[in-house]
Amino acid sequence: MSDEEDNIPNKSVIIFGRDVSQIPCFRNSFLYGILGGAAFGLAHFMFTSKVAKSANYSVYSFSMITIAYWMRCRYNYSAAKFEAMRIKEVFAERAILEGSLEKDRFSNPNVEVEAVEV
Repeated sequence: MSDEEDNIPNKSVIIFGRDVSQIPCFRNSFLYGILGGAAFGLAHFMFTSKVAKSANYSVYSFSMITIAYWMRCRYNYSAAKFEAMRIKEVFAERAILEGSLEKDRFSNPNVEVEAVEV
């Protein structure tokens, strides 16, 4: 049974040479856009009974919801990635200064560290 599971090919969609399953926020953006567009188009059709106009509104709302969620998600993703990079740099610097007199600057920046001559 495990041999059959290992031989299953990966079903991924490639657009413009990139695997969309590897793009952060792609899946959620399109899912929210599709659901929002369908709901908005259906609601418009229920109130107006105009098929063509409801289809247009559905496409418009799909586009706007997808773009808006994509921008919000990518901004949050970039902010989190930048913060993780900054924390990693601080930890690396702190590891380098571990055991030296400069390490005391991190714990209390108001205290001046005096150099001790050997």
